Amino acid sequence: MPLPEPRAPADDEAWFSYRAAGEEIVWSDGLTALLGRPPADTELSRQILARHVHTEDHAKALGAITRAWTAREPVRTTIRLLRADGGWFDVDCRLEPISEPDGTVHGIRGVLRDVSVRERARREVARLSRRGETVRASVVERDPATGLLTRGRFADELDRAQRRGGGALLVIRIEPDHADGVRADGNAELLQRAARLLEGVARPDDLLGRAGPNEIAVLLAGASWVMARRQSDLFVEALRTQSFVLPEAWLRARAWAGLVRFRPDGEAGSHDLLIDAEHAWRLAREGDRPLTLVADPVAARDRQGSYRGRVADALGTDRYTLYAQPILELQTNRVLRHELLLRILDEAGTPQSPTQVLDAAERLDAIYDIDLWVVERALELAATRADLSLQINLSGRSVGDPRLTAEVEALIERYGVNPEQLTFEITETALIGNLSEARHFADRIRDLGCQLALDDFGSGYGSFRYLRLFPIDLVKIDGEYVVNLVHNEEDQVLVRALVQVCQAYGIHTVAEFVQDEPTLRLLRELGVDYVQGYLIGRPAPVEELRPVARLRRSKRP
Repeated sequence: MPLPEPRAPADDEAWFSYRAAGEEIVWSDGLTALLGRPPADTELSRQILARHVHTEDHAKALGAITRAWTAREPVRTTIRLLRADGGWFDVDCRLEPISEPDGTVHGIRGVLRDVSVRERARREVARLSRRGETVRASVVERDPATGLLTRGRFADELDRAQRRGGGALLVIRIEPDHADGVRADGNAELLQRAARLLEGVARPDDLLGRAGPNEIAVLLAGASWVMARRQSDLFVEALRTQSFVLPEAWLRARAWAGLVRFRPDGEAGSHDLLIDAEHAWRLAREGDRPLTLVADPVAARDRQGSYRGRVADALGTDRYTLYAQPILELQTNRVLRHELLLRILDEAGTPQSPTQVLDAAERLDAIYDIDLWVVERALELAATRADLSLQINLSGRSVGDPRLTAEVEALIERYGVNPEQLTFEITETALIGNLSEARHFADRIRDLGCQLALDDFGSGYGSFRYLRLFPIDLVKIDGEYVVNLVHNEEDQVLVRALVQVCQAYGIHTVAEFVQDEPTLRLLRELGVDYVQGYLIGRPAPVEELRPVARLRRSKRP
């Protein structure tokens, strides 16, 4: 029995019709509006499929057409179609065979409905589910070379011990007494054996961690100053008198130590105490003595000195200003985000790069005040521009500061900002001193509805572990791999791999430094979600921000 002739859709609906005779394809004004172009008279069906269907959905679309044709019954499928501007959207497609009275199928008619909102929500749910499966519940981790706590994890324990009461921190520098016959990785082997030796000397309540490439830290929680000095002498003496047998050498160790006392009401945090103890062992080495004692941590006012005052002066005199750079979403081909960038005004009022100031602020522990200024200015802007989604850069050191979470939460409430407008972007992850506090910040802002981004992804192997440690929503692929992407096959392989890793983890990707259309097209093919660079837009003062716009695409050569 022949199939009934399908109902002819109205012209304002999105529909197409294909007939095998002459490979004739026509479609409605509704579909033309969705795609941004009418069908070309010279295109064959396979060319239209390749041009208008998303590459990853070619097999799915062709399979649905084949089933409708051979089974002679309607088939439903959901695929992605490409617009003329390079973006894409989701459609539910009902495919119906067009048949002769004798039942012979000679064509296909399809009716399409834009379901981008539904599919976008579905993908976001799936992404968040993958994120939940891949992010660790705990940030506890140990150094693979020594088996000791990492510096970040040790700093967490140091902060915790300081909240409970007093004690002392010991940092020991360990070096081989000679380099003859010692392999390039001999220092790591020496440190591993030294760690086992110190564990044998330590009391049950002492805690060891790796503070640096040649440094072991010991937390003497609750120890009196007299007991801490005595225990420190034992550690250093054990190292100096022990013979170490490495795979290719026999040697003794040279060791210097710095001991710092802390009290529960002290101003210094774990980062400050570690710096003081490291400075103390350097003084011991310079003075050719085993141990330098610091009975009290350096006062905060002396540690930060006049530099913090200069930072405060600059913040208070409007020498800082914010610029914004657009970020384009490749699916919709629209600018849906802006990254906020700090600029410093010189005496003539000309904006300058803040790199030197920020580097100095990082070294002198004054970066938190600058970051907090940026956050507050960003929230002021978001409160007046509900149409904007803003990415706010935060130093790794600030993210690990226990004050940050409460400050950000209070500012969001004060300005009445929709948290979904905000993405906090972590820069300089290597500087995160307190992983537990950083994880607490990340979890809390995501509970509020904000997102979390990671900058310069791929610039070092260490960045991969943060995908497991933090609930990252977005990573920015290091621009070093993007600037010459079209002409560098190795960079293409790397970017493709980074995108695949992020997709598996449920993380969106942004490519920086996009300056030409060939690079933009290649990034689309590689599956990148967002792009940023001079092709999309240069940084401009936030006062000049315009409503969200679609990128104008020039014609392909």
